[in-house]
Amino acid sequence: MKFTRRKTDTKDPDGQLIFSLNPIVQGLGMSLIELNVFHTRGQGVQVKAVIYKNGTIGVEDCSRVHRSIMPRLELGFPGQDIYLEVSSTGIDRLIKDGREFAHYIGRHVRCYRTDISDWTAGKLLAVDEEKVILMNEDGETVLNYEIIAKARLDASPPLA
Repeated sequence: MKFTRRKTDTKDPDGQLIFSLNPIVQGLGMSLIELNVFHTRGQGVQVKAVIYKNGTIGVEDCSRVHRSIMPRLELGFPGQDIYLEVSSTGIDRLIKDGREFAHYIGRHVRCYRTDISDWTAGKLLAVDEEKVILMNEDGETVLNYEIIAKARLDASPPLA
């Protein structure tokens, strides 16, 4: 399976939802990394939002996002019970698609490469539509998305 750079599909209902919620979260100084919507039996909707910002995300940050996006969710799912869970990315988040890399520039990441069947780690310097650039002890390493099988934030970067 190849790692892809997924684009948010605004024709998909969940894609429209993340597109409409993202400016609200950005207005709070954070990024909406992931949004999952689950329709439960009956009249319920469960929404899980993952947020990110440079620095530490605390309970108050999650609460601010919760209070800010809940009215939009209530408009989007009228008459339904909404359960909203807001959490941070965590220190070793599994990066699910190439779109996420742009949020982590300056952070350390690890990428499992299919061309060498091993991990390459380093500080994320840049990202574009085709590749990521990492800085590690060997210098700059360019990784095209086609050779990245999986990637995650690296909570324990080498000491510099």
